[in-house]
Amino acid sequence: MKNPANIVRSLREFGVEWPSGPFHPSWSSPSKYVTPDWFPMSRFGIFIHWGPYSVPAFGSEWYPRNMYLSHRPEYKHHLENYGPQDTFGYKDFIPLFKGNSFDPERWTSTFLRSGARYVILVAEHHDGYSMWDSELNPWNSKRTGPGRDVVGELSSAVRSRGLHFGVSYHRAEHWWYFEGGKRFQSDVLDPEFGSIYGPAMPNETSPDDNFLLDWLLRALELVNKYRPSLFYFDWWIENKAFEPYLLTFAAYYYNMALHWGKEVVINYKHKAFREGTAVLDVERGRIAMRTLPWQSDTSIDRKSWGYVKDPQYRTSTSLVGDLVDAVSKNGNLLLNVGPDPQGRIPEGEESVLREMGDWLGVNGEAVYDTTPWTVSGEGPTRTSGGEFSEGDVNYTERDLRFTARGDVLYVVVMGKGDQVTVESLSTHLLLRDQVREVSRLGSQANERWERNEQGLVLPSAEALTVFKVT
Repeated sequence: MKNPANIVRSLREFGVEWPSGPFHPSWSSPSKYVTPDWFPMSRFGIFIHWGPYSVPAFGSEWYPRNMYLSHRPEYKHHLENYGPQDTFGYKDFIPLFKGNSFDPERWTSTFLRSGARYVILVAEHHDGYSMWDSELNPWNSKRTGPGRDVVGELSSAVRSRGLHFGVSYHRAEHWWYFEGGKRFQSDVLDPEFGSIYGPAMPNETSPDDNFLLDWLLRALELVNKYRPSLFYFDWWIENKAFEPYLLTFAAYYYNMALHWGKEVVINYKHKAFREGTAVLDVERGRIAMRTLPWQSDTSIDRKSWGYVKDPQYRTSTSLVGDLVDAVSKNGNLLLNVGPDPQGRIPEGEESVLREMGDWLGVNGEAVYDTTPWTVSGEGPTRTSGGEFSEGDVNYTERDLRFTARGDVLYVVVMGKGDQVTVESLSTHLLLRDQVREVSRLGSQANERWERNEQGLVLPSAEALTVFKVT
């Protein structure tokens, strides 16, 4: 395994000086990290997948890989609509990726309207295309495609409106992403395009030091040019070869944040970072309550993170349910949108965001700046745990989720019911000593209630009604 000290020396050869500070590239050092309060208090963020893969708009944002795999529908679709992959490859979508309608101010207004408090843009997906003005990658949005520094423009717009801005960096998977294009006659075999298609190695192999150093340099370029408040990594950084480079990145980023006077977050999946050294992210899933902050991410479109022409949108009700469930367990929800090739957020996605904003406008005090209660919830409906365990849940009026703010308890009724009984507030359990008053968020009137050995008995409620208990 590469020694982090040697990695730091290699960085100096590329003009990257090590910042002074308490963090060093070893697991004992990032353990000093403390998640900033602003992250768990924000509770709701927006994720954005936008890139040349939005041009074919077929299958998913994995079209760039799948168009080179003969068993995939994308392969057949590509032949039928664009011709053989040696004459029209993925690189040929880039000139069609115009982004003429990209308006970072409008995007930011949409995100504010949704109630989100932070925004994470995919700065580079597995396809190797950079959405920033990169000096290291000629295949970037400033030199090609839209001709604009998407990361730079959006970060300015987001921060000017008081939101936190972050980047997502998925280049790790680029090591093997285009390897299918080497199995037949395609443009991936052309050395002229090696800088976009990359090594294209079998995915069971580990990346070499040249790839890993380039991976690190691009990540640090993002850090130094844009000073993101969040840096999100996808899963393949768990490959053991990344470990010394990850440690170097984390120590560099945390030290730089101290110089900037900012509090920052790294998101990771699985066990790529050790517990407490960064913030765990769970893709399209749920987990049990955690003491440490965590995040669940999902997309409005069930099928894809990027734009496709035949989306299957989730409802705002199901997504608010996911948000409440995560918050009750000390988690955040990061919700993805996929703009079209011109840079427009589809109306179907904007509609979902508006509806979520409407709910948060009334009930946000039960979400933002809250902490978990003694228990996260109660009720008969069981949900799967772990990654890729999401899905619409048929909650009943007995399914409740709890959040707290000081001595105030919020009870979210997950399903519609004629009467709600909060068993966790029974006089028998005594999880809370006193109940003085109960109100319904969005209403000025106090509610009728009774507390007995069965629980706190409340009147009828629609799904996602929030009761405030003081």
